[in-house]
Amino acid sequence: MRKLSLLLAVLLVATPALAAVKIIVEPAGTTVAVKYQTDGEKARAFALDIVVDKGKITGISDFVRGESTAQNPGYGIFPANFARYITVNPDTGDVAKWDVNDYTPVADPCDPGALGGIDTNGITIEMGALYYPADDSSPNAPPNSGQLFKLALSEAANVTVTLNEIRGGIVLTNPETPATVDLSLATALVAHSSNLLAQSSPDYAEWVAVGKPVCWTWSRQCRGDADGKAVAGSTGTYYVGTDDLNILMSAWQVKEPPFGPGIASIPNGICADFTHSAEGNGTTGWYRVGANDLNILIENWLVKEPPAGPGVSADCGASLK
Repeated sequence: MRKLSLLLAVLLVATPALAAVKIIVEPAGTTVAVKYQTDGEKARAFALDIVVDKGKITGISDFVRGESTAQNPGYGIFPANFARYITVNPDTGDVAKWDVNDYTPVADPCDPGALGGIDTNGITIEMGALYYPADDSSPNAPPNSGQLFKLALSEAANVTVTLNEIRGGIVLTNPETPATVDLSLATALVAHSSNLLAQSSPDYAEWVAVGKPVCWTWSRQCRGDADGKAVAGSTGTYYVGTDDLNILMSAWQVKEPPFGPGIASIPNGICADFTHSAEGNGTTGWYRVGANDLNILIENWLVKEPPAGPGVSADCGASLK
């Protein structure tokens, strides 16, 4: 007889602890996938805040419901909504039905410490794993890496995931295990449309020719912002800094075929083409990133945003559909 109620109660009151877990945000077409990786001990539960810097989060999908099994492993226990939507047989501890439409990982905005919910700019999710046997070697345990869920957005936006410590953060099988949470890949820009520039844009033909890079539609990309991210420092926030310079350096004067491998061989290299035009010549070779792009980056280098400074002009990608 499965003691589901007892094990769920243990999960709910487990002591939160920092874990050897990496949270990863990956664009997946017009949605965003939130994934995890562990370097050893299993993560048993996640409490995360997800926010977008523009528009709204309009839906959540591609998550597991119910117990984790070898055939359907994952984090399908949602503590924030369990009591609202799931009925447990008091005699057997079994659940008759997990597939309830409203049973999702998204916490109710009225729950303590929870964000606004679907159709707002931020949600809180809670997900736990329940499996038998309950140790890390269980064949029914979730894998050490995988996808937690996908989110749909109302428009192109930066998506950022952080721990919700009030709701528990990340819980390991052994909550006393010392480890760290890596959120370095927990932010990404997600495109909302596959055709982001209007045909009337002066850069449209060039944008199509280089593969319709999403970064060319960012509001400060043509001003030296190659990664689309703001950096918050002790003296103010800026958009053009070391990370953007590193992207430019990796793409510096990379020759296009037949003279070289081309900018497509450099991850995000086209994002450092701030002029949206080629440099060089037909004798020694053409390249997308050169002195003209460097001059733009230098012009906007570490320019602080208000109120600490005048800010970098946000007039790029103005022809967004």
